[in-house]
Amino acid sequence: MIDPCSMDNILLLFEIIALITLSAICSGLNVALMSLQPDDLRRKARIGDADALRILPLRRNIHLSLAAILFTNVAVISATSLVLGNVFVGFVAGAISTILIVIFGEILPQAIFAQQALRYSAMFAPLLRLMIVVTYPITKPLQLLLDALLTKGMPHPALHSRSELGMIIAEHARSRRSELDEDEVEIIQNTLLLSEKRVRDIMAPLEEVFWMKPTSKISKNTIGKIKRTGHSRIPIFDQELTTCYGVLLVKDLVDVDFSKPIAVNEFTLYRTRIVGSMTALDTMFRKFIGSPSHLIPITRDGHIVGIVTIEDLIEEILGHEIEDETDHAKN
Repeated sequence: MIDPCSMDNILLLFEIIALITLSAICSGLNVALMSLQPDDLRRKARIGDADALRILPLRRNIHLSLAAILFTNVAVISATSLVLGNVFVGFVAGAISTILIVIFGEILPQAIFAQQALRYSAMFAPLLRLMIVVTYPITKPLQLLLDALLTKGMPHPALHSRSELGMIIAEHARSRRSELDEDEVEIIQNTLLLSEKRVRDIMAPLEEVFWMKPTSKISKNTIGKIKRTGHSRIPIFDQELTTCYGVLLVKDLVDVDFSKPIAVNEFTLYRTRIVGSMTALDTMFRKFIGSPSHLIPITRDGHIVGIVTIEDLIEEILGHEIEDETDHAKN
């Protein structure tokens, strides 16, 4: 009969616990290390994440790390069976060893390590390095073989699609641990949708635009109308709405004597460019960068159908209308 209080049995218990614990660490490290993506680790390392900096070299040299973990784990499992075999008969020792290894050396540690893979991998990184040193004569040749057989050039970074990025940002919005506030999340989400929207979706239709012809006369009454619109720029089109001659800046009309009407073409018209109504909103930013004006006419089938301003684009990103002094005055 086995005396549980005897010194030999106490030592046996400690041996089994130590071996099962080491097996559990090996099993957990195997799952955790393989679940970490090198690209994610590199990004975290660049921003100074201490755990990522510690584990990145081991993850980058995954074949050596994996071989060291598995060789150590197999050796520990074999040692556990031998220790139990000295106390119990073969079948009983095998059954006990299997149950202990599967439950406490495989299932539980893998479930635990998978929850916080980076944290636990970094925590046991020194132990993993020790495993590599101990098993190096065997694992290094195996690593070289695996590198030669499985590594086909430099791996491409794992990139997320636009939809995946949107889902990731949405997760930030739902999480209390996110560093992004609500405004940042909304701006990023709206920015990701720019390529899917067209300028026709945000343009001001021509019926709502105050525009003039180059031969139009500006009088005191016209100045009153311009003031009521609250606009700082006036597009100048031809009667057929096929040509834009430029943009008239309202500030150029200040201090001008309009006791006699003056034709629009007597003022400086600032050139702009024309853009098709199906142009994507992300492309519109490039259009504005290449345009000397913050107002761009929009065409469809060769005719001007509306205008868009840089303010319209910014409002689409912010998700809110930007109100100025004239908007409050109208309200």
